[in-house]
Amino acid sequence: MDLCVLTALKDGERYGYELAQQLLKSGLGQIKGGTLYPLLARLEKAGHVSTEWREGIQGPGRKYYFLTKSGKAHLQQQADNWQDFSNLVGKILPPKGR
Repeated sequence: MDLCVLTALKDGERYGYELAQQLLKSGLGQIKGGTLYPLLARLEKAGHVSTEWREGIQGPGRKYYFLTKSGKAHLQQQADNWQDFSNLVGKILPPKGR
C-alpha cells in the first residue's frame, strides 16, 4: 500500500480524503482512515512525506501531504523492486488459462 500512496502523491500534494478518493478511483477500493493515516504517519516519520496544515476557507482546515526528495527516491526504488518481483513471479506462474 505504501507504493500506491507514494505514487498517488507523485504528481502533487493531496489532503487525506482526496488521497483516499484517488486510490478508490484507481481501483484499490475504499481505503479507511484507520489504514491510510497511520501509513501516512509512517511515511512522514521515515522522511518520505511531509505535511502542511492549511486553514479551510469554508470549512475545517486540512492537512496536506506531499513527497519529499527522499520520498521521490524511495518511490523510484520501490517501484523498481516491485517490477523486478513482478517479472520474476511472471516467469514462475503458468500462462493465463492453464
